[in-house]
Amino acid sequence: MNYYIGLYSPNKAKRDIDEIMQSMNFKDIAIQMEEKNKAARFFRKLLCVAKTWFVLKKGDLLLIQYPFKKYYSVLCKIARSKGCKTITLIHDLGTFRRQKLTAEMEIERLSHTDYIIVHNEKMKGWLEEHGCAVPMGNLEIFDYLSAAEPCREDEERGGFDRIVYAGGIHRRKNAFIYKTNDAIAPCHLDLYGPGELKEEDCRQWQNISYHGLIASDEFIRVVKANWGLVWDGDSVDGCSGIWGSYLRYNNPHKTSFYLRAGMPVIVWKESAMAPFITDNKLGIAVGSLNELPERLKAIDADEYAIYKDAAMAIKEKLNSGFYFKKAFWQAAETLDLIQK
Repeated sequence: MNYYIGLYSPNKAKRDIDEIMQSMNFKDIAIQMEEKNKAARFFRKLLCVAKTWFVLKKGDLLLIQYPFKKYYSVLCKIARSKGCKTITLIHDLGTFRRQKLTAEMEIERLSHTDYIIVHNEKMKGWLEEHGCAVPMGNLEIFDYLSAAEPCREDEERGGFDRIVYAGGIHRRKNAFIYKTNDAIAPCHLDLYGPGELKEEDCRQWQNISYHGLIASDEFIRVVKANWGLVWDGDSVDGCSGIWGSYLRYNNPHKTSFYLRAGMPVIVWKESAMAPFITDNKLGIAVGSLNELPERLKAIDADEYAIYKDAAMAIKEKLNSGFYFKKAFWQAAETLDLIQK
């Protein structure tokens, strides 16, 4: 039997993996109870971990979405003691995301699992360089589930220079936004999401428009743009700082979101996602946002149609859980646990 622990998460990527596993007949170990406060959530999580001791049997498989915070190592040890295998799907590495773990601490935790599904080859290489000897497989890109269908009307502006950025807007995470107005002129950037933008910021921009928060499904249905921008950090000249440098190793869920909306993407050329995007004609990779005006001006209708068609094609795969399923069956085959 294949199991998972379906605790609610505000993280859309984690919720989608739960839903995909349900469609694959995984059984949820989670205990259903009301969570009124942090203490209740803590108690429920503890009960779920304890329940694994009584549920798991020899030959079973437990898939764990990482990080699972305090109980990850405990879950792996319980499974191993019961003769079960564990597959760990990484969402974030604490060494980079919150910087509360050293590389050595991260590797020590992950050493308890039997197989790791990493985001990409760059993340796999980083783990191996720091001593991780656990077998690993490549997710390639996160899936993105949605019942919404993209708007098929392209912007009629005489070119392919309308860009969109969706996500939380905060100076500590994406200060580059405040430096983008001049860098992208005469292209236009539409911003969506919660944040700390002030009215005076927006008034001084000619090439950026802020539209506030919009639900993800509504974004997919109504937003018209030529490109989705995947960028983080302090600078328009490359992705720098804590958040920007993390793009060298992770697969931002934002990339999947744009592609699910049928939009080709613009990524940093040194990001871990760049090879997947360019190899599959899903968008372009640049070293600086200053490159965009000339780069986008040079793209004609035929070239853009290649990117658009590729984005519209991959959205179906993302909506079916194709990439998680592929990575999972590769893991199951490696562990000799094929249960199709």
